Amino acid sequence: MSPSVRLQEMIRVIRSARTQGEERGVIQRECAAIRAQFRQADNGGRSHNLAKLLYVHMLGYPAHFGQMECVRLIASPRYSEKRVGYLGAMMLLDEKQDASLLITNSIKNDLSHSSQYVQSLALCTLACMGSAEMCRDLAPEIDRLLRASNSYIKKKAALCAVHIVRKVPELGELFTPAARSLLSEKNHGVLHGAVVLITELCERNPETLEQFRKTVPDLVQIMKGLVTTGYSPEHNVAGISDPFLQVRILRLLRILGRNNDAASDAMNDLLAQVATNTDSSKTAGSAVLYETVLTVMDIKSESGLRVLAVNILGRFLLNNDRNIRYISMTSLQKIVVTDHNAVQRHRGTIVDCLKDPDASVKRRALELSLALVSAVNIRSMMKELLLFLSSCPPELKAQAACGIFNAAERYAPSQRWHIDTILHVLTTAGGDVRDETVPNLIQLITTASDLHCYTVHKLYRALITDISQQSLVQVACWCIGEYGDLLLRGECDEIEPVQVSEDDVLDALETVLQSHMSSPATRGFALTATMKLSTRITDNVDRIRSIVSIYGSCIDVELQQRAVEYNALFKKYDHMRAAVLERMPVIDKSSPDHSNGESGGGALKEVEPPKLKQGEAVTAQEPANQVCDLLDLLGGSEEPPQPGPILGSTAPGPASTAGGDLLDLLGGLETPETPETPALTPAPTLTVYEKNGVTLKLHCHKQSETGLTVTLTASNSSDWDMSSFTLQAAVPKSVQLHMKAPSGDFLPARGTATLTQTVLLNNPNKVMLKMRIRMSYTSQGSAFQDTMQIDSFPGPACH
Repeated sequence: MSPSVRLQEMIRVIRSARTQGEERGVIQRECAAIRAQFRQADNGGRSHNLAKLLYVHMLGYPAHFGQMECVRLIASPRYSEKRVGYLGAMMLLDEKQDASLLITNSIKNDLSHSSQYVQSLALCTLACMGSAEMCRDLAPEIDRLLRASNSYIKKKAALCAVHIVRKVPELGELFTPAARSLLSEKNHGVLHGAVVLITELCERNPETLEQFRKTVPDLVQIMKGLVTTGYSPEHNVAGISDPFLQVRILRLLRILGRNNDAASDAMNDLLAQVATNTDSSKTAGSAVLYETVLTVMDIKSESGLRVLAVNILGRFLLNNDRNIRYISMTSLQKIVVTDHNAVQRHRGTIVDCLKDPDASVKRRALELSLALVSAVNIRSMMKELLLFLSSCPPELKAQAACGIFNAAERYAPSQRWHIDTILHVLTTAGGDVRDETVPNLIQLITTASDLHCYTVHKLYRALITDISQQSLVQVACWCIGEYGDLLLRGECDEIEPVQVSEDDVLDALETVLQSHMSSPATRGFALTATMKLSTRITDNVDRIRSIVSIYGSCIDVELQQRAVEYNALFKKYDHMRAAVLERMPVIDKSSPDHSNGESGGGALKEVEPPKLKQGEAVTAQEPANQVCDLLDLLGGSEEPPQPGPILGSTAPGPASTAGGDLLDLLGGLETPETPETPALTPAPTLTVYEKNGVTLKLHCHKQSETGLTVTLTASNSSDWDMSSFTLQAAVPKSVQLHMKAPSGDFLPARGTATLTQTVLLNNPNKVMLKMRIRMSYTSQGSAFQDTMQIDSFPGPACH
């Protein structure tokens, strides 16, 4: 290919290359020819060569050697060369390149050029790649052009001013007077640029926002003119007069009316007019209506107007365009918190969206449907959600199951309905539920004493039907172990009784133990249930003893340990077996040691250092930067801080209470309080943190003269779930700290659950206690972190 080929010929040759290697060869030859011509002092084809080089750059090949040629062409007096030079500067240069500084003077000269097209080239280039230094140098020129008489130039200057404000926010005050004067222009391009500039100024400076609130009447008049104007070929898009300008004005009105009664009142009538007169059958009209809805919901609008906005979003749900349906449900998800009843009117349409083939729409419909569940519609909504759960994609099963659990927990009309709903979920999606589902359902079953017979019959039927759902199998095994006598009795008023023999029950449990689908945890449940049945049946105790002895040599250590202990219970402690294996008492959900089911297994985590012997120095195990961050938590304290070492001795805690419970189980004996063991001294609860919906409370008990147990309780009153919830703590060096295992790391929305963690402190020197806590969590995809310091603990017993 000849070095002097035209641009069109070069493009044709490159496109006709059959392989990538052939294409690279063509481009390398052409680039070499372009370099050679760039080195010639008198070259009339510079713009032609640079244009070819820009095409090479668009294909992804290096073209940096053309940067200086861009600078030369920009300085050329010919418009044809300036045009290619400025285009090359926008494509090849950025503010990080030193060559960009060389064109500052050329841009300044061209801003004062007599030709509006040359001025336009300079404005576009500055708006595209102007650095902060260039913006500071040329800002006065842009302000001058904003006051020019040429509408074409004013439009370009307004958009260039937007770039300058973003680069150098303090220059915004320079453009405020000119921006306000541009609102009196009739040219739509100038108005569009002015509205974009004012929006940028208001978002960056609260004082400027107050100044432009006075322009709300002017913006309302402009918007009314657009809504009521007749057909204008120049600005009409699908029957809507300049929808781009309308959207920009509505966005600016939203900013100006936020948290301001006067500005909101001034635009209420306009918003109602736009909402009722705009045709939503075309995409342009839908865009204007959507922006109107966002504005109505963001300002202090009238209640009737808000209902109208919700109805517009309801109409969007019927649109054939999936994108419109998606943004409608996204907006309704935000609105449902404040206007729940208005959104409820569209519940049927929202539920129908669960059947949408589009995965994104289906996910949004699920989230919104779960938010619409209330005590009034719990039965009808749960039918739809359970139907969806049976056919939803695998990636949505966990979310759907979790949402159904939370809704059932909050609005269950009866305990039987609650149990049936959870069992239905476990049967349908047992492999996708969270780990805490099993203990939560067990807790629910224990509290429903009149439903024990019904529950154990239903779970037994589910067990013999399918053992693939591990969560369901675990709960079934637990219930059979606890209430096997009710199952064998065969008397149940709530359900059709089934005559079950002892061999049938043991066969079912053995099937679970021997199945390859059973996890180690499931086998543990089955083995324990088998052992418990030894006190509930009479004829097959020897068979149970045989089953238990088999697993005494199991390869799974946990299962082997259980089997060995149960064998010992048969042999050495057979007289205690009936008492040890008696029915579990009702689980108190409000107990501080109980993990709330709706919490999703989440609570506070801590990276624990290795255990230390008494008096042994603390050795950091984390990376240096993490240790420094944690040590810095108490940077202002008098003593060097110590990041959570584990106590060498176990602090006395609620062990005496647990021991008393065990003695009560074995014979109702009372545990007298000895003088050497001081009673726990309760102290009031202290709220140590309350921000962004997160509340952290502290409650402490003094265990001894130097020992203190602190309980931290976290709750979430916001509308969004929080995950990866972690705590780190630091205390003065003379105080020893041990953070016990947390209850999880997931904190659900709207205060439906709390997370707890116990912290043991040992203060042998009796110094003034101080603690600094670092909290971090993830909400709506964003990570948050905050720090709080506790300078005094509640109650005199905690000092």
